Amino acid sequence: MDLLQNTVQPYDWGSLTLLPELMGVPPTGVPQAELWMGAHPAAPSRLRKGEAVVSLGHVISEDPEGELGAATMRRFGPRLPFLVKLLAADAPLSVQVHPDLAQAQAGFRRENALGVPLGAPHRNYRDDQHKPEMIVALTPFRGLCGFRTPEDCADLLDSLRVPSLRPYSEALRVVPETQALAEVFRAFLRPPEGLVDAVARALAAATGSGASAIKAYAGIARACPRDPGLLSALMLRYVELAPGEALFLGAGVPHAYLSGLGVEIMASSDNVLRCGLTSKHVDADELVGVVRFGAPPTRVLTPREVGGEEVYPAPVDDFRLSRYVLRGEDPPRPLALDAPQIVLCTAGAVTVSSDGETLRLDPGRSVYLRAGVEAALRGDGTAFRATTGTALGCR
Repeated sequence: MDLLQNTVQPYDWGSLTLLPELMGVPPTGVPQAELWMGAHPAAPSRLRKGEAVVSLGHVISEDPEGELGAATMRRFGPRLPFLVKLLAADAPLSVQVHPDLAQAQAGFRRENALGVPLGAPHRNYRDDQHKPEMIVALTPFRGLCGFRTPEDCADLLDSLRVPSLRPYSEALRVVPETQALAEVFRAFLRPPEGLVDAVARALAAATGSGASAIKAYAGIARACPRDPGLLSALMLRYVELAPGEALFLGAGVPHAYLSGLGVEIMASSDNVLRCGLTSKHVDADELVGVVRFGAPPTRVLTPREVGGEEVYPAPVDDFRLSRYVLRGEDPPRPLALDAPQIVLCTAGAVTVSSDGETLRLDPGRSVYLRAGVEAALRGDGTAFRATTGTALGCR
């Protein structure tokens, strides 16, 4: 087992304080948006091997079956299929969707054949993997997730009393459901001149209504002035998570996180198609082909007890996320799996012990366990365990 050295991503939407407060360190004065844990080549975790510090990706490439286990190797090949993050948002992230596996593979091949450089700003597919993801709130967490019903969306647009929104609300009421959402969403990607400003003014005037969603949309308008993504955001459900609650986001579900601190886990991919609230590339035609307009509403999830750990259900096998809430008098919790694991402390202090060695994890610290390691967890605090969905249970 190895302590991980992880990279903080200083994206503009990040919080100045949430990650430092969790980790008990002074703020740097720079936004700290995400702490990455995994082997993604954009910011791989590092660990010490002898006198050298090497990337987790390098360690896995040296002995993939030994590190990942036979089941993970058969299913995913010689790579760690999941990525864990601590996400700390203080401003809206872009409204975005992720492709399914077939779309990612086809899009990646197509852009390679066209010679689009992997790092090009207008590239849509940077790898051939899908990117399902889950967020578990550590603090009160706010976001947008999935479409409102057409009727609900029309009611919201009408409540703003912006005359130029009337054609869109009427379409949402009379056109068949999936078609209506698709038509209005596509139109909002290229809105007429002045519509975004008119909606922003209406939202500012309506914030006294007391509705949390209106206040959230008005906050988006202030944070992202004149961004047409505001209109797409109005079509999405506003969601508030209490600590411990979670969202799973599958392919084609538009979403945007607004504020709060959480543990995020995802398939290890960098495929993002953006709808708005961003200065980055928006490919409207490709985006509409990926969005799932008829998807059922995304449900708020709570964990279920499975063999002494609280498991957050996810309908994918790229990752499996669980939580341990530990008390000092609890017996050690076994961690042995024939799969790779990352254990992250988010509160208190926990220890991971294996083969006579004990590592202490304070909030924000994490440890990597290769497949088959006999280890145990104990302490006074909270820890999250990330592994693959091919891990069937503790030995």
